[in-house]
Amino acid sequence: MHKDLLRLARGERAVRGHLALCLAAAVLAGLLVLAQAELLAGVLSGRFATSALGLLALVVAVRAALGLLQGVAAGRTVAGVKTALRHRLLGRLRDMGPARLAAHRSGELVTLTGRGLDALDPYLSGYLPAVAVAGVVPVAVLVRLFAADLTSALIVLVTVPLIPIFGALVGMHTKAVTERQWRALARLGGHFLDVVRGLPTLRAFGRARYQAEVIARVADAHRAATMRTLRVAFLSSLVLELAASLSLALVAVPVGLRLLSGSLDLSAALLVLLLAPEAYLPLRVMGNKFHAAMEGVAAADEAFAVLDERADPPAEERAEQRPAAGAGTGDGATIGTATGAGLATGAGSGNGATIGTVTGAGAMDRVRAENGADGADGGAAPEIRLENVTVRYPGREDAALEDVSLVIAPGERVALVGESGAGKSTLLHLLLGFVEPASGRVLVDGVELHGLREPRAGEPAELAEDGNRAEPAGLPGLMGLDAWRARLAFVPQRPHLFAASVADNIRLGAPGATDAEVRAAARAAHADEFVSALPEGYGTVLGERGANLSAGQRQRVALARAFCRPSAGLLLLDEPTARLDGRSEAAVVAATRELAEGRTAVIVAHRPAMIDIADRVIRIADGRVVAAAPAGEAR
Repeated sequence: MHKDLLRLARGERAVRGHLALCLAAAVLAGLLVLAQAELLAGVLSGRFATSALGLLALVVAVRAALGLLQGVAAGRTVAGVKTALRHRLLGRLRDMGPARLAAHRSGELVTLTGRGLDALDPYLSGYLPAVAVAGVVPVAVLVRLFAADLTSALIVLVTVPLIPIFGALVGMHTKAVTERQWRALARLGGHFLDVVRGLPTLRAFGRARYQAEVIARVADAHRAATMRTLRVAFLSSLVLELAASLSLALVAVPVGLRLLSGSLDLSAALLVLLLAPEAYLPLRVMGNKFHAAMEGVAAADEAFAVLDERADPPAEERAEQRPAAGAGTGDGATIGTATGAGLATGAGSGNGATIGTVTGAGAMDRVRAENGADGADGGAAPEIRLENVTVRYPGREDAALEDVSLVIAPGERVALVGESGAGKSTLLHLLLGFVEPASGRVLVDGVELHGLREPRAGEPAELAEDGNRAEPAGLPGLMGLDAWRARLAFVPQRPHLFAASVADNIRLGAPGATDAEVRAAARAAHADEFVSALPEGYGTVLGERGANLSAGQRQRVALARAFCRPSAGLLLLDEPTARLDGRSEAAVVAATRELAEGRTAVIVAHRPAMIDIADRVIRIADGRVVAAAPAGEAR
């Protein structure tokens, strides 16, 4: 019995009434089996006249009506309890505040409040009535059997406890197996939502396919856990049915022999044979309902654990805490090397990390040196050429980009400026391969990007192993999106940090990066100081979407991702300093300046500090390039 659920049901007046009606109807229907057996045995033995069959039919009809009443009351009980529990959960989550809410992944909370609480149906509508019936009906049957036949009653009295004993032995294992199944389901929901939210980032860094494999493994783990739970449930049913069948045989065989010898009259024998199964049936039903209800019990445990958590501490208490307070725990999930998904909590410090002074060689050169990158091939800064490119979004008549022609020289740093909605981010998404041009071409070093449009006639249907298309006769070479994305680094306006360690978030685009390389990238992005101050340093598991890290810290972790790809020749940034304070902006600008060294860079920018990094400023309005000038003249 789940005490918290029963306390909740008793606390809600309407639910309390429906639950009492449900249990009373179940118990009365169970007790009427005594009258039913008595009438049937009497008619069959000739003790009652055949007219008693009408009374028997009435008893059966009353039992059916009570069953219907029980079902209706159980449905209303379930609806009331789930509604009340969901209201309390939502209210609790609202009161907890962002700091403590960061300890829970959104997908897991959605799974809990949705699928998890829906699993309470078998517990409230099946298990609780079965417990009430099992506590009353076997006792009543035993009392009647003692009155009818002492020998049979003693056999039933000795064998009935075997069913709950075997059920309890199997049930102890069932609880652990079902809890693992629930954790697997919650982990699947949490990780899936985290991946969906970060899908643009995963695609930009070429990790989308890997995460699809991770989700497949997590789903397979949930499937395996579900199958283990079903095996235990079937084993339990087998054990309970076997125990009940053997017990009934111990009752039925002596009754038959005594009936043949004349030591037991027919009426008593029939009554014993009709009532004995009813002594075991409620216990068997309770055991079966127990297995069906265990997922709901695990969800209820999780729900009440959330309800029992403290809300955010008062402002005075928070002020006394260390800036980097908080710790993370997880089930071992990572983004770069994950084999599963995990529940994590994060920690972070304020915006006040000190910006180190960069002297000597540039940060990007230091990272290349520490990573052993030679800058050849994939690391060469590419030339980007757009030829009469038009981009249209489905359902919109106006073009997001219209007849745009643009050349960005190798190693040139270009700032895209213009009003919101002018098409700056669309141009970035075009280079990332997130949108397809309706017309025109995008070329990198003279090679057309494949995948931004449907293949033309004569183009090969499949990509080669290196991600590029073979060059068909009479057509220029084509570059696949996977090969292209391996050559770029992307820092979005709102970087998505996954519920994984800081190190795994940084090595997202370079899963083979060593710890030394990760630290070098963090130092170059001015992130090493605040990351090292976290409770577990680079091993600290962040909260969902980087909860408990400031906006500036999240941005610097995203820049560290880009630094961790020293071989990338193209840098794409989408307003990386938006909504940052002055100190955080200065850190991000300094890191961006170092990151852009020796690379072709396309930066969507509004603030002067970020525009100052550019060699050329291109103004976009209404989807068209309206002006282009050196950075100094543009200002």
